Amino acid sequence: MTPRILLLGLFGILINACTPKAEEEITFVLLPDTQTYAEKYPDILDAQINWIEQEAANIAMVIQQGDLTQNNNEEEWQLVRNAFRRLDDKVPYVLAVGNHDMGSEPGKFADVRNTTLFNTFFPVAHMAKLPAFGGIFEEGRLDNAYYLLETGDYKWLVLSLEFGPRESVLVWANDVVADHPDRLVILNTHSYMYSDSTRQGHGDYWRPQGYGIGKDTATHAVNDGEQIWQKLVKKHPNIRFVFSGHVLNSGVGTLVSINEAGFPVYQFLANFQEGVTGTVNGGNGWLRILKVNPKENNLFITTYSPYVNAYREEEAHQFQIRYPYLKTGY
Repeated sequence: MTPRILLLGLFGILINACTPKAEEEITFVLLPDTQTYAEKYPDILDAQINWIEQEAANIAMVIQQGDLTQNNNEEEWQLVRNAFRRLDDKVPYVLAVGNHDMGSEPGKFADVRNTTLFNTFFPVAHMAKLPAFGGIFEEGRLDNAYYLLETGDYKWLVLSLEFGPRESVLVWANDVVADHPDRLVILNTHSYMYSDSTRQGHGDYWRPQGYGIGKDTATHAVNDGEQIWQKLVKKHPNIRFVFSGHVLNSGVGTLVSINEAGFPVYQFLANFQEGVTGTVNGGNGWLRILKVNPKENNLFITTYSPYVNAYREEEAHQFQIRYPYLKTGY
């Protein structure tokens, strides 16, 4: 593959097929929308978890982007829980709630903000005992939670927010980030980026406002990607990454924006579920690997499937960001 440079403001993305050196890297594994595996292809989710277990010593954290299940029923939740429990005390992991993980009954997606099954199969009492757990927004509910992680000289805060986070949730999230000014912040939420590499907003498909919960008002009013940027992300100098899934079409998008303090924010959409253009077997086990290389001052993003044991080499799926500004003190 011929290297290609894309200029985004003052920061460049170098598209390259190279693989970074292993030493001094910080590795995050992003595991988007597992819903079709839970419904139809449990062996693919099993392959992903097997690989994570084998690589656990080299992985700082696994971050899942929501839609853990397709139909929000007990059978699928049992399967997903059994899979992730294998990671307990081996590698920290973060889960997000997607629109398919909430509803008044199985098969009704986000008509109401009911996440009873998610919190039954992943109870706070259990999750709070695992590495990196920091705190939650509502007692007994994992829908909105934060995690604290340290990797060498880097201190991280990973903030996982519900699908279409409510106004009250964004108020809480602002407070959590402000209380940890010495930490680099990763925001993880199901719906944020769109497939045209912009933040999801008016005119886009699959906005939270288009579901039943979109009718809620006042402190319960939902927010899409652009609103999350305006009300939360851009206001804090230390929020540097946003990860999301949910959106179909190509299922991918990349955006670098500059926050109010003048620092870059790296925003990524990755989704491989059934319905994404060209997807087979509900995603074929593709996951994202983000490597932070402090020594070489680079970020490397690759897309790998333990199920087929292959990497995707298209520019949208394998690239490097040169000279990211990742200071930990402000």
